[in-house]
Amino acid sequence: MKSHYATSARYNQWANRRLYDAAALLSDTEYRADQGAFFKSMHGTLNHLLATDRIWMKRFTGAGEAPERLDTILHERLPDLAAARQAEDRRIVAWIDSLDEEALAGVIRYRRVSTPEEFVQPLMPALDHWFNHQTHHRGQAHTILTSLGQTAPELDLLYFQRLADKGEG
Repeated sequence: MKSHYATSARYNQWANRRLYDAAALLSDTEYRADQGAFFKSMHGTLNHLLATDRIWMKRFTGAGEAPERLDTILHERLPDLAAARQAEDRRIVAWIDSLDEEALAGVIRYRRVSTPEEFVQPLMPALDHWFNHQTHHRGQAHTILTSLGQTAPELDLLYFQRLADKGEG
């Protein structure tokens, strides 16, 4: 399972980089325009993804800052958000790389942002949810790009795997 999660972390980093490169081509008006996505705009969606990654990393590791709201705007400017995203992706990859099979077979305890109840959950299903959540919202960001008439980048996992097999991922 270790290699599965290492691939997921690297795919996540790769897909985020491609998505941010595409978002950087938007005008500020387009970037902030409400496109009907769950977090409204590209700005809201990308901030949500970083916010939730920080929330989950705090749950997983006990370290780092975690916002108290899922719609927290961590950075108003895309370049600042992109720099924070890159740093968080490096942190995610390093943490996943630090896990061994025993750690992956462990459990985590956490509280949701919206309720005080505590959850105890095996780590691997939590990781599956986390990586799937990232993909879900990147899909929304992809739709935002196309709704604005922009070319959205290829983000399929299979595409990443093919590039990685050639040493290009």
